[in-house]
Amino acid sequence: MADAYTRFVRSTPGAMIAKRTGLPRPARLLRREDRPEPVLGPVVVLGDSVGADQIAQLLLSWGADVRRRFEELRRVGSVVAVLDEVDAPDQLGPVLLPLAGAMRTLAPGARVVTISRPATGQDPARDAARGGIEGFTRSLAHEMRAGGTANGILAADGVALDAPGVIGALRFLLSARSAFVTGQFLEVTTAAGTLTEDTAQPLAGRIALVTGAARGIGAAIARTLAADGAHLVVLDVPAAGTELSRLANELRAVPIQLDVTSDGAGERLVQFLREHSLTLDVLVLNAGITRDKLFANMTPDRWDPVIGVNITSQITLTNALIDAGDVLGKQPRVVSLASTSGIAGNRGQTNYATSKAGVMAFVDALSSRLAEQGGTANAVAPGFIETEMTARMPAINREVARRVNSLQQGGLPVDVAEAIGFLSSAEAGGIQGQTLRVCGQNIVGR
Repeated sequence: MADAYTRFVRSTPGAMIAKRTGLPRPARLLRREDRPEPVLGPVVVLGDSVGADQIAQLLLSWGADVRRRFEELRRVGSVVAVLDEVDAPDQLGPVLLPLAGAMRTLAPGARVVTISRPATGQDPARDAARGGIEGFTRSLAHEMRAGGTANGILAADGVALDAPGVIGALRFLLSARSAFVTGQFLEVTTAAGTLTEDTAQPLAGRIALVTGAARGIGAAIARTLAADGAHLVVLDVPAAGTELSRLANELRAVPIQLDVTSDGAGERLVQFLREHSLTLDVLVLNAGITRDKLFANMTPDRWDPVIGVNITSQITLTNALIDAGDVLGKQPRVVSLASTSGIAGNRGQTNYATSKAGVMAFVDALSSRLAEQGGTANAVAPGFIETEMTARMPAINREVARRVNSLQQGGLPVDVAEAIGFLSSAEAGGIQGQTLRVCGQNIVGR
């Protein structure tokens, strides 16, 4: 699904012109179907802590070719820098600088992951070191080449590096499923969660509901969750009934036509689930719309529907499902769709940015409520994704949006779906109230 410019610069004459003129040369990103192995090897584990030894043993158990130094390696697939015990900034160099001399050996699609602790506001020197790791990782992500990524895992003090959340995050970030995630951090706040036995189908036996499922990102989410083993309930408005039926037939899913903004939508959804004897383990709140306009020209007919669909419906449906008491599983996963517009704002999208910023605050608050029953709530914030909606953007705006990220291209709907699949898994139980950006490290926001 490469755009015309990308197809051109990947051709022989286009590559020559781009190289001579300094034009962007987006690399082909290796996704699940391109690189099925869990770790691109060899993988070098940096660090001398007990945690580094644990990570090395874990990777060995996955069948990876694990090394502790770069010497004699002509090609490196992955690097995991374990910095969980650093106490001062001068301790960072001995662990990280060996990677500097090995950057040119990184393979196409390489992965670099740092594992560290979050700053706590208690020890200035230690917090300076921990904060420095964030700056290092985000900057390194801008320097990765050939589709490589750099991300970080923050394990809260007291959370061991063999906790399910740390293992799950590492598995996701090292895999091809994180192709469009770079320059980001996942914080594991508790040791909750369960290790996945069947890593090929981490959602096997679980029931997932996806709203706004008929097309675009919603359909990609449904297909990805189904591929991960989930049984699907797919929901969309009656006007999308034909497409919804096709998707349901394809995935052997249960369809429900429902306007999520209508009066009593939550109660009707609860009744539907009870009638079909369905208990949800995963709830993906994807339904969303745009009605873009400069705020000087904003009117209620553009403001109200965006707020209603993008955030109010999420609150309404979630409250109805929780209050019902019998239609959510014991450890539910709720994943909402936010947007980088909600992080940094966007000209002409005050209504949309308001709704998406609301989504991020919503999952943060909801996570505390769900934690009481072992559940989680998180959000995924896509950047520029190649969809029917972005295809309608003015050509120049669309081209600029594709290039202003570290990977110099737009993402695909499946990239968003893969992140949602991870946050829906049992291993993600220690990740709460967070927003994971799937944006190729867009220059806006963080």
